[in-house]
Amino acid sequence: MNVRGFDHVAIPIEQVDAMLAFYAALGFRVEDHGPRYCSVHFGANKINMHAPALWKSGEFDLRGPTATPGCGDFCFVWEGTVASIEATLAGLSVPIVRGPVRLTGAAGEGTSVYVRDPDGNLLEFIVYGED
Repeated sequence: MNVRGFDHVAIPIEQVDAMLAFYAALGFRVEDHGPRYCSVHFGANKINMHAPALWKSGEFDLRGPTATPGCGDFCFVWEGTVASIEATLAGLSVPIVRGPVRLTGAAGEGTSVYVRDPDGNLLEFIVYGED
């Protein structure tokens, strides 16, 4: 197979400042590219975030036709313990909507917690190798 991974994914967002602050607080590297889009980086991965000035403009058609803010569902691998992600989220006053729960991810068995970002996207943080 010639596909070796994702370069980036993209989502429309509504609350630009709140989204950037949220992801920065979680340790993502944030890049603000002006009024039309921004991005958050983690490891070798990136999420492009299309601001309302872009996705509401009518001239931008390189997107999912039904994508709206809050449509994302992402699973991030957390390098640490389940207790450390719980503590990080509690310190940021981010409520856990489900978990910890054991499940199978791309790398096998893990333990996940689920939260929502300011636009309502579902975020899963999975920890591998902790029994």
